[in-house]
Amino acid sequence: MSSSQAPFADIAGTPFIKGHGTQNDFVLLADDDGDLEIHPETVALLADRRAGLGGDGVIRIVRSAKSGIPGADEQAEAGAEWFMDYYNHDGSLSEMCGNGVRVFAHVLATTGRVPTDAKEIRVGTRDGVKTVNTVLNPALGTQTGDATSGRRRQTPGSAEDAWYTIDMGDWSLDDGDDVIVSTSGIEVPRPGMRVDTGNPHTVVALAEGTELDGAELREAPVLDPVPPQGSNVEYIVMEPARSDVAGGEGALRMRVFERGVGETRSCGTGACAAAIAAHHWAGRASPLQWRVDVPGGQLRVGITPNEEGTRGSVTLSGPAVLVAEGTIS
Repeated sequence: MSSSQAPFADIAGTPFIKGHGTQNDFVLLADDDGDLEIHPETVALLADRRAGLGGDGVIRIVRSAKSGIPGADEQAEAGAEWFMDYYNHDGSLSEMCGNGVRVFAHVLATTGRVPTDAKEIRVGTRDGVKTVNTVLNPALGTQTGDATSGRRRQTPGSAEDAWYTIDMGDWSLDDGDDVIVSTSGIEVPRPGMRVDTGNPHTVVALAEGTELDGAELREAPVLDPVPPQGSNVEYIVMEPARSDVAGGEGALRMRVFERGVGETRSCGTGACAAAIAAHHWAGRASPLQWRVDVPGGQLRVGITPNEEGTRGSVTLSGPAVLVAEGTIS
């Protein structure tokens, strides 16, 4: 355990990388062969923005077969050599993090842990194996890599071009009784819809952008009833759909309060939950592709619902940026 004199004694000498996905930021610790013993107190201090390196979460980079995490051996056999051992800002464990998976995959590709030109990267998580694919940054337009046309092909080494799409797996929503959410800065408590995207979420629809901007998320929202595992809370405002995307694209703005963290600049699983709830509320004829604008940037979500619209699969696309590296002293 760490002491007040040497707060990071238990991880001293460990290489780290700092990165973010739409400004949802993480400290990634290199522990390829599973030698570290991670303590919640150390994680919380490392993630502290004054006493540590600062981050919304801490990720241990470890081979699945060496991780010591239940079920990780089976994930290694399924092709996920690397496991994303994810911790919230307060040191608690989390099942999944969509922004974190992109940054994790970007680190694997840029540090040679997987081939730079790998078409897909399989990542082990507590929510099962996630498949990550390198994609083109939509802000750069439709690109094919055709040298004769002058179009560029994306490589994962560029901060501008480092976009990844993740198969986030299955989702489900609870279309039963709403959760009532009381939020500082929003006068009247609002109903929220429960959505499970690997993490538990409660999505609250607001009528206007002024309500979204006025929400005081320095304090945790109060949920009634309180979900058994707690919940992230997403506040959304739907915007007019775009017609310049094949099939149409829904659009929404989102802010999020993450359990164990507080308000963050982005949340990948939360963006998926927000798009799923928006599609459900807008009806079956609404778009299955959604642009989600968060304070830290822009994400894209693709929804595949079942016939009843209560379950399905979802993909998440967005950038990953690496900003610093060093060694824990």
